[in-house]
Amino acid sequence: MSRAPLTVEDYVAGVRSGDRAALGRAITLVESRARRHQDMAQDMLLELLPHSGSAHRVGITGVPGVGKSTFIEALGTMLTARGHKVAVLAVDPSSTRTGGSILGDKTRMEALSIDPNAFIRPSPSSGRLGGVNRATRETMVVCEAAGFDVILVETVGAGQNETVVADMVDFFLVLMLAGAGDELQGIKKGVLELADMIAINKADSLGGHVAQQAVHQYRNAVHILQPPSPNWAVPVVTCSGLNGSGLEDLWSKVEEHWGTLSANGEIEEKRRRQRVNWMWSMVEDRLLDAVRDHPQVKNRLPSLLTGVDDGSLTVTLAATEILETFGVRAE
Repeated sequence: MSRAPLTVEDYVAGVRSGDRAALGRAITLVESRARRHQDMAQDMLLELLPHSGSAHRVGITGVPGVGKSTFIEALGTMLTARGHKVAVLAVDPSSTRTGGSILGDKTRMEALSIDPNAFIRPSPSSGRLGGVNRATRETMVVCEAAGFDVILVETVGAGQNETVVADMVDFFLVLMLAGAGDELQGIKKGVLELADMIAINKADSLGGHVAQQAVHQYRNAVHILQPPSPNWAVPVVTCSGLNGSGLEDLWSKVEEHWGTLSANGEIEEKRRRQRVNWMWSMVEDRLLDAVRDHPQVKNRLPSLLTGVDDGSLTVTLAATEILETFGVRAE
């Protein structure tokens, strides 16, 4: 016997009660690209919005091999032991190559995945960065309305998604390794410019001199970069996800950042800008869908692709023709 479909009220009540099955179904509704589901999701989100917004939103990225999963599990476990409710959202636009999402996070964070005060959820990209943007942002709203007061957003891939994640969180943490050759190689300057804190992970496996040398290098680097906030000096700390050392000091700096920027209104202003950016991202996302689905564009596309492929048509002229076929006069 099939279950009766849930109403918007059912979703809202389930999320607000903290029911984990209901939370999962609500996020699945948010992630769906079916028009009927999207309409229901927006009605649900309107009901949940007043109950969201009070969580610490922390983005976490790092160089390959830095141990993000071990670090996040250790940090999340420490926070739940303190009475926090922690949601971990994993973002990976590179999963568009296979059309899937990252499903290994729960197996990589075994202890946290069975913690009753933690919730781990991969975010499918829905085909491009705009899909990640929408699904992850709206999942954050749902998790906050369910009572999670710490949201950790992990960037799994590399590249443009760091900027996407930095634009949806209050605090952006960059994990680095020491003793791996030139410390400033392997991560883009632009990522360091996004950082609210740099943490040298796996410091326990290094000699104290090596770890402190890395701290000195990164402190010099952040001094010549424009900080994300004029009221916050980007700290550089050492920690170990493996044995938990340095995590209490690290989290105290996250809380200090929250207190400093909340007191002068920066957090709310930052979130306001993020909501506006999110709106334009959604406009771009939906316009692209509309252009691709337009019947006349679909009919014209094969010949345009042939022209671009064989060089008889420039990319600019092809793009102009697509837009004009859609009904937009390209200037």
